[in-house]
Amino acid sequence: MRYGINGSGRMLTHGVKGVLEDLSSAEADGFSSYWVAQVGLVDALTLLAAHGDTGSTMQLGTAVISTWERHPHMLAAQALTTQALVGDRLVVGIGVNHQPHVEQSLRLRWDKPVRHMVEYLAILSDLLESGATSQRGEVWSFDGQADKPSAETPKVMIAALGEQMLKVAGRRTDGTILWCVGPRTIRSHIAPIINEAASAADRPAPAIVCSIPVWVTDDPSPARQFLASVLANYATLPSYRAMMDIEGVEGLGELSIVGNEEFVTDALGQIAASGATDFTAVPMGGNPDEEARTLAVLRANLA
Repeated sequence: MRYGINGSGRMLTHGVKGVLEDLSSAEADGFSSYWVAQVGLVDALTLLAAHGDTGSTMQLGTAVISTWERHPHMLAAQALTTQALVGDRLVVGIGVNHQPHVEQSLRLRWDKPVRHMVEYLAILSDLLESGATSQRGEVWSFDGQADKPSAETPKVMIAALGEQMLKVAGRRTDGTILWCVGPRTIRSHIAPIINEAASAADRPAPAIVCSIPVWVTDDPSPARQFLASVLANYATLPSYRAMMDIEGVEGLGELSIVGNEEFVTDALGQIAASGATDFTAVPMGGNPDEEARTLAVLRANLA
């Protein structure tokens, strides 16, 4: 299992410059990937492009960009430009977001999310691969072609949790990017469905990218209570709630990896054994010592 860093939380606490500094540190440490979400008014692809081409092969990924706010033609243009600027190592992670955000914030109608994603991928994938497409859909359509600013094709992954979306991920993309998912759910639900779909479509084995908070501490109870409180909203969203129910946990306070070095190392081993191909930690800590201990355990697993 490959190890990466999810810097999305750092964006909220340290801002854009803090994320870029953290990204450079992760690259120097030898992590296999670094991921940022589309958070608020910070654009994930612009942030990654600002890091530039350092000669590293560490993947740079978005986890994830919501499809509703951007036409796939616009996302393809942004992604290919970013790909050219960072040295052909981009992973474009996208997702359909959640019904409350789509209906309450965007004032759009939540309808046929799987159809929405299939049509989005058809246009996006064509443009990323060849620069040309001709697609007519119920939701998304585009006719056109143009020269690509990057000769290489970025990888595309989707935030797939439910059965139908996992099948789409296996048949049409490079993998799934997970949140609020633990080892039991990966082993019994995620991995069997996406791997079978990819095999049936004669595609390479897909990436299964697991991301949850990691916090090394000798006093786990208050740490778990803190995570349960600040991340409580995730447990109320139906797609995440379904995954937590499979895992048998109430929320991210229970699901997150919190404990001493031995406990955390064992938990990471369980995720690796579940079928995950990648683990992208959200490093946590209540003080600088715990933050350093958390990173030290993650670095130890790079060997």
